[in-house]
Amino acid sequence: MIKVHDVLASKPPALFSLDPSQTVQSALELMRDRKVRAVIVASLKVLLEGRNAADVTLASIMTREVVTVTPDDGLDHCMQLMATRSIRHLPVMRGETLVGMVSVGDIVKETIREQARHIHYLESYIKGHAVQYG
Repeated sequence: MIKVHDVLASKPPALFSLDPSQTVQSALELMRDRKVRAVIVASLKVLLEGRNAADVTLASIMTREVVTVTPDDGLDHCMQLMATRSIRHLPVMRGETLVGMVSVGDIVKETIREQARHIHYLESYIKGHAVQYG
C-alpha cells in the first residue's frame, strides 16, 4: 500500500506559510512567485463577490479546523478524506511538526504510477519473464 511518506519523498521539501494577519493578496503573490497552489494557514476559501484581496486578512477566511494526515497514512485514506470533506490539500504532521503537504494531484499521480507498476508486472508475468515486483 502506498503511504503519504512515499508521495512526500517525490516532492521538493519546501513549505510556504503566512501569518493569519497577512492579506489574501500576500498569499496570492507568494503562491504565484513560488508556483504553489496552497500555503499553510489552511485552505483558502472563495472570497465573496465585492471583497478586495488586498484588504482581506487570511485570518478572516482560513480554515480553523484543519484536517491533517501522518506520513504513515495510506493514500486511500487521503482520497477518502478529500472526497468526503471537499478539500484539495492535506497538511502532513509528524506529531506536532508539519512535515509536508499533499494535494489531490499528488495522490492521483502516485496512484497512476502504482497502476503502471502493476501493469508492467502483470505483463511480464503473462509473457513468462521474471520480474521483481515492488
